[in-house]
Amino acid sequence: MEINEENRNSAEEKISTLLDDLASLESYIRDLFSFLPSPVCLVSSAKIILEANPAFEKITGYKTEEMIGKTIDVFFDKERTEEFFERTLKEGFIKTEETFLFDKDKNSIPVSISTILRKNEEEEVVGFFFVIFDLSEIKKTEKILKDTQLALTNMLEDVEEAKDREEQEKNKTLSIITNLADGLLFFNNEEKIDLMNSQAENFFGLGAKEIIGKSLQELDNFTDLKPLVKLLGKKIEKIFRKEILIKKNLTLEVSTVPILREKTKTGTLVILHDISREKMIERMKSEFVSLAAHQLRTPLSAIKWTMKMLIEGDLGKITKEQKEFIEKTYHSNERMIELINDLLDVTRIEEGRYLYKPMLIDFGPVAQFVVNLYKEEVEKRQLKLEFKKPEKKLPGVMLDVEKIKLAIQNLIENAIKYTPSGGTVTVALKHDKNEIELSVQDSGVGIPEDQKERVFTKFFRGANVIRMETEGTGLGLFITKNIIEAHGGRIWFESEKDKGSTFYFSLPVKKELESFLGEF
Repeated sequence: MEINEENRNSAEEKISTLLDDLASLESYIRDLFSFLPSPVCLVSSAKIILEANPAFEKITGYKTEEMIGKTIDVFFDKERTEEFFERTLKEGFIKTEETFLFDKDKNSIPVSISTILRKNEEEEVVGFFFVIFDLSEIKKTEKILKDTQLALTNMLEDVEEAKDREEQEKNKTLSIITNLADGLLFFNNEEKIDLMNSQAENFFGLGAKEIIGKSLQELDNFTDLKPLVKLLGKKIEKIFRKEILIKKNLTLEVSTVPILREKTKTGTLVILHDISREKMIERMKSEFVSLAAHQLRTPLSAIKWTMKMLIEGDLGKITKEQKEFIEKTYHSNERMIELINDLLDVTRIEEGRYLYKPMLIDFGPVAQFVVNLYKEEVEKRQLKLEFKKPEKKLPGVMLDVEKIKLAIQNLIENAIKYTPSGGTVTVALKHDKNEIELSVQDSGVGIPEDQKERVFTKFFRGANVIRMETEGTGLGLFITKNIIEAHGGRIWFESEKDKGSTFYFSLPVKKELESFLGEF
């Protein structure tokens, strides 16, 4: 049967249209293959690469023409490739299996592999699609997260350890504070008490709960705390080793320490040291020295006058040699009496009963009188003694005249004793509206640097002066310091070994001594 021309033309048109559609479909598939964001390659059943998209080129570093004809083993571990093929043949696909891809530079890249079988119309396996997903960024992120998690874990562990250590240190500190032999009180910045240890409780006969949170003014309501509150004042200032009597047989030494945290003051620690035993020993020592001195002074005075009578011939004539021996004994006895008098002065100082007759007086004539006492002495020693006083009249000061004279004498005597022949001793007076200052300057042997801090202590004599002047009790400067401080003044010095010394003391003028007068 012949096919008419019209039907044949119609069939050809349909075939042509179908072929065009197939060509368009093939072009579409190719475009889609090219523009897929994921790396994809087409592999034959013999593991030969037949096609690869640009994304696959990018991740491997190979051009398509370089890859075609190579086996897929180029990019993956051979054993893993075999595993992929076997599983794909068995299951028909592999979904997101992690492995490593090796690029052209042999770099190892973490990837996820997915595969699917390609079959023809007869359901025969003709190849595989390999789809790759680059896991590099994900792995980096995972690593960052893992490192962050590890760091956080470590931080938490460190914080926990630090917390444990802090707790241990806190417990240790509290244990030390609780069992410390000294009493401790801590005042916050509002000057309210935050802490009181057990020793402080014992000192004041109070429980910490009774006073925690109370201000200084509120503490004044407790009888045993009154001396401490009075010492601390309305606002706690720097205090170092100030003594207070709490009750009979309980004397405390008080010091304050500012507590700082990162250079910011958080409060003040008050340290209470029990010196009752030391005060008792000091009192017993003073009583012994006083008793011994009084007992010694009577026979020494009798010896003095007996020898004086012998020297002056009241008890009959003596030879020249006998007189020399008696005079030496007389001078030795005088030194003993001087020592006894100094020891009695020290005892009175320690008992707080050293000043007897304070009166308002002009200080200039007092100083002039003492300087005049040494005119013969300086001539004998071939020294020059100068007295410099201000042109204007000095303001009045409250003085125990005899004690002030003694203080000036001690300073001038030291300057004369320790200045070699040909030297100079200068006594100078000056004043301002608040105080009068006296200085005694010499060109003597000076004080060694390593001994300066001991100058005003009892029985101190510099190592360099002991060799040149054997006489002396070592009590003169101690007594002088206490005389000046008892008058509300201050004493200090400047010295350099072999270049001389200058001792100064200042006394407040009358207007500053109104409160001082009330003590007498």
